[in-house]
Amino acid sequence: MSFSADRFARTAARIAARQDERAEEFAAEVRGFVLPRGNERALDVGTGAGALALALAPQVREVVGVDPVPELLALARERAAALDNVEFVEADGSALPFDDFSFDLAGTVRTLHHVHRPELILAELTRVTRPGGHVLVVDQIAPADPLEALTLDRFERARDPGHERLLPEGDLRQLFEANQLVLVRDRREIEQRDLDSYLELAGCEGEERERARALGPHGLDYVTATLGWYLLERR
Repeated sequence: MSFSADRFARTAARIAARQDERAEEFAAEVRGFVLPRGNERALDVGTGAGALALALAPQVREVVGVDPVPELLALARERAAALDNVEFVEADGSALPFDDFSFDLAGTVRTLHHVHRPELILAELTRVTRPGGHVLVVDQIAPADPLEALTLDRFERARDPGHERLLPEGDLRQLFEANQLVLVRDRREIEQRDLDSYLELAGCEGEERERARALGPHGLDYVTATLGWYLLERR
């Protein structure tokens, strides 16, 4: 099991609890940004405890959520027990077990910075989306200054050894262009994360917690993160 999968397995209950706290708000954000028509077959890659899948379920015809962590999928299935249009599958997002062009909408939320080769995730999202369909990408963006980005990545990796790298805006747009994904709309969201809660969410304790704190924002009890939301059309 990878660092990232192990961490998510250990902290699955915390992740699900945090998801539950903001489920209604997140569903409203997704609805307002994606503007689904209601008849889509949708895919959520890196679904975790089902955040995007559950947000989309009332708004589309069918949703499939994919994740490699069984512990998270178990919690996702619990939360979807009353829904008849959601399915969860254990699979690797870089090698999806679905045919080409089999979804109208494919999305991934807060996953790219956890994978070693995010380009494979984008390629698979594109492959399984039909021409004219949409791809949704939501992830934290690296600062434009390379030194600031390096400092932030060091903190994030100390907090969570499964963290790979935050992608800057330019890298994300290059990945979109390489997959012939055309930007429909985008927006930025600033999050201020309580530092202690943020460390606890990752199960960062003991010496690792002190090291992460030392690498974090000096004199502050919160971490500021910039999220990028992108809706793209698959040509």
